[in-house]
Amino acid sequence: MWQVTEDDLAPIAIGAGILGTGGGGNPYIGQLRARQAIRKYGPVSVLSPEELPEDAKVVCVGGIGAPTVGIEKIRDIQSYHALRAIEDYTGEKATALISNEIGGSNSVEPLIPAAMAGIPIVDADGMGRAFPEFQMKTFFVYGVPCCPMAISDEKGNSVIIRETITPRWAERLARATTIQMGCVACYAVAPMSAEQVRRTAIPHTLTLARDLGRAVRQAHSDGSDPLEAILATCPGRMLFSGKVVDLDRRTTAGFARGTVTIDGLDSFTGQRMVIDFQNENLIARQDGEIVCTVPDLICAVASDLGEPVTTELMRYGLRITILGFPAPKLWTTPAGLATAGPQAFGYETDYIPLKV
Repeated sequence: MWQVTEDDLAPIAIGAGILGTGGGGNPYIGQLRARQAIRKYGPVSVLSPEELPEDAKVVCVGGIGAPTVGIEKIRDIQSYHALRAIEDYTGEKATALISNEIGGSNSVEPLIPAAMAGIPIVDADGMGRAFPEFQMKTFFVYGVPCCPMAISDEKGNSVIIRETITPRWAERLARATTIQMGCVACYAVAPMSAEQVRRTAIPHTLTLARDLGRAVRQAHSDGSDPLEAILATCPGRMLFSGKVVDLDRRTTAGFARGTVTIDGLDSFTGQRMVIDFQNENLIARQDGEIVCTVPDLICAVASDLGEPVTTELMRYGLRITILGFPAPKLWTTPAGLATAGPQAFGYETDYIPLKV
């Protein structure tokens, strides 16, 4: 067990921004919101899945919406309202919270209601990265019910989705609700047991995010290469490096969708990479050839600082490096790929695991 203090938030934001593959909400804004909660209510304890008591009731909380909207319409304490709404509906009090994804601001979203409620969070999440759609969680892939769920906005509205026939239908109904709430909302799902968390979650991801952020900041302090520090902390490989020369980004149906085009620099001079994204980076093509696809992680960082560049902050002229990391094993099974592999996003290509 460890505690998240104010000093941990900046490293977590950097690491979660990297792992977020471009999405998960703006990590800097999430950091500021979590800092405000911890400053007011105190540090939040972090439990490993193995430390959960057998009678634990673990609620998954997270944000839903378009990242491009989230930097203008900043969330308040909707996640706390969603937590209370699902507790009231189910009649069960949460004893711990867990993040829906270890990406961007969603990695720290549980810290806010956890600090307010005085309960711990679990060092795990349902993705090991970020994905754009609600049903894309290892919890649901491996049998945890996705409903009932509560969705809350900043105005005080809360909606309960009692039951759906599939997790994908939960996404469709939650997305429609979120659009009516202004494309930014938070949700909470009915409690999981300790056994369900241990069996279906991606473990120790909050610690990984913190360690990645610390490695980047230490490289800044030492004057060493932050890209090497990232790859030493989380094994992966450099896919490309260059300058953003074109960006097609639009907010539609509650998502930020588009493509980013990068012209190579240094050892990649004369080459070009194009990345498709739907909140998160989905598929990377180098000179027309696919080099990485979901569920493997395609992560954009600033070439000089190693800090994450999210899809809503991507712009022409940025010098960025694209890093690839293998997906957690729970995503590379047939069930995992059916939910979050390239064909789940409409691509005809098969998943080819990234070689590190």
